[in-house]
Amino acid sequence: MPQAPTRLTLTNITKRYPAVLANDGITLSVGAGKIHAILGENGAGKSTLMKIIYGVVKPDSGSVQFNGEVVHIANPQAARALGISMVFQHFSLFDTLSVAENVWLGLDKSHSLKEVTAQITAKAAAYGLDIDPLRPVHTLAVGERQRVEIIRALLTNPKLLILDEPTSVLTPQAVEKLFVVLRQLASEGCTILYISHKLDEIRALCDSCTVLRGGRVTGECVPANESNASLSRMMIGFEPKPLARNAMQTGESRLLIRNFSKPKSDPFGVDLDAINLDVRAGEIVGIAGVSGNGQKELLAAISTRQFNARHYEHPSDKNTKHRLHIVPEERLGCGAVPSFSLADNLLLTRSEAVTKRFGFDWIAPKKLHEQATRIIEAFNVKAGSGKGSAALAQSLSGGNLQKFIVGREMDAQPEVLVVAQPTWGVDVGAAAQIRAELLALRERGCAVLVISDELDELFEVCDRLHVIAKGRLSPSLDVRKATPSLIGEWMSGLWDAKEAEAHV
Repeated sequence: MPQAPTRLTLTNITKRYPAVLANDGITLSVGAGKIHAILGENGAGKSTLMKIIYGVVKPDSGSVQFNGEVVHIANPQAARALGISMVFQHFSLFDTLSVAENVWLGLDKSHSLKEVTAQITAKAAAYGLDIDPLRPVHTLAVGERQRVEIIRALLTNPKLLILDEPTSVLTPQAVEKLFVVLRQLASEGCTILYISHKLDEIRALCDSCTVLRGGRVTGECVPANESNASLSRMMIGFEPKPLARNAMQTGESRLLIRNFSKPKSDPFGVDLDAINLDVRAGEIVGIAGVSGNGQKELLAAISTRQFNARHYEHPSDKNTKHRLHIVPEERLGCGAVPSFSLADNLLLTRSEAVTKRFGFDWIAPKKLHEQATRIIEAFNVKAGSGKGSAALAQSLSGGNLQKFIVGREMDAQPEVLVVAQPTWGVDVGAAAQIRAELLALRERGCAVLVISDELDELFEVCDRLHVIAKGRLSPSLDVRKATPSLIGEWMSGLWDAKEAEAHV
C-alpha cells in the first residue's frame, strides 16, 4: 500500500527584513495527521515562518510543498483554498462586527450568515468553546476572542491548521477541551503546526518538534522524550532558575475596594456585584477565573478610578496617578500604539521626559530614548529591525512587545501595580524573568494585583488568590491552602462564604 504523501515540506525558506534575518534556510517536513511543535524564544522567527505558510508573507527564497506538490501561496485566501487555516497570536477581528459576521467574512460565501451563525453555535457546543455568535467583538475579553479565532479556523475543516499560542489566555479546563479537539482532528488526518511557550503542553500534545534559534533550525526532537529542562536548553540555551519567594511582612492597604457594584455598560458585559478587594504593600494578590466573568470590567474600573469614597481608599490618593501603574491585557491598541516607536509609547504612562516651560509641556527626546533603551536592555527586548527604541511597536513580535510593556510599568517603581496576563505569549526565559521581577517589586514594598488565566502562574507568584465568577469576587485564599481543583470549583461560582473563610 503506497504511503500517503507528506502534508507539508519546507525547503531552505529564507526571509530577510532590514537588519534582521527572520528565517535563515529553514527546512522541515510534517506528515499528515501529525501534531508538530515549532519551539523557540521570542523573535526566533516562528511567526514569520507560519505567515509564509499562510500566505501573509512571501519568502525571499526557498520552496513550499503541500501534499507533495510545490505551491506558491500568494495570500491567505489561496492558503484557505488549499485547506490551510491559521489562528494568529494577535487577533485579526473587526471590533465593530459581531462574532458571526467576523467568522463569515473569513469563509467562502457558500453559506449564509444565518447558516454560519448556527454552525458557530454547534461547533462551540461540540468543542466546549462557549461563545455567543451575536455578540459584538468589542465586548469580548481576550480569552473570548481567542475562542472566536479557533472556531473560525475549525469551521474551514482544514487539512493543515496553524496555531500560534492558542492557549495563551485559556483556562486549564478550556485547554484540556481544546486538546481533545486537536487530537480528534489529527486522527482524522489534519496536520497541526503548534506554537507555544508552554512546555508541558508541547510534551503532552505534540508528536514531534522543530526548534528555532535566531531564525535557524537548531534541533529536532520527540517532545514526549524530553523534559521541560532539556526543551528550555534547546530553545533558549539555559534552564530558568526556580523562583525564590521569601516570606514578607505586609504593610498598609494600597488598593482597597469595598462593596463596589457597577452595572454592565453594554448588553453583553458583566455586572460587578459587591466587589471587596484589599491589596497591601509587600504582597501579590491574584485573581483567577474563566475569561469573560468580570475581569475586563474590574480592570476598567480600577484603571479609570470609578470608585468613590465609599468604595475606594488609597493612602496617597492625590498622587495615585503617579503611583498606580497598569499593564492591560491587550497589547496592541491598548498597551501600546502600534504606529508609535517604543520611545514614544513611554508617554502613554510615563512623564519623566516631559518638562513644563513657559506654561507648555516639552518632551525631551534624548531622555525618552534613554529610558526606552534602559527597558529594552533590562528585559532583553528584541526591537523590530534592530532599531532599538526607535522601532515601531507593531514591528515587534508579540512576546517582545509584552516584555517592553511590562518593563515600562515595572521600571516606573510603582506603589501599586495591576497587571493582566503578565506573561502572555513570552518564552520560558522571559516568563521566568517577569515573574522574578514581580517578586522583586513585592519585596520592595509594592502592592501587586495579578489577573491571569494561567493557574500555574498564579500559584507560583501570589500570596493570596481570589476567583472571579459572573461578576462576583470570592473571599481571598492563602495560596498555600489552594489547590487547582478547589479553584476550579470556585471558577463556577461554587463557593460558600463560611466555607471559603475557613481556607483563608
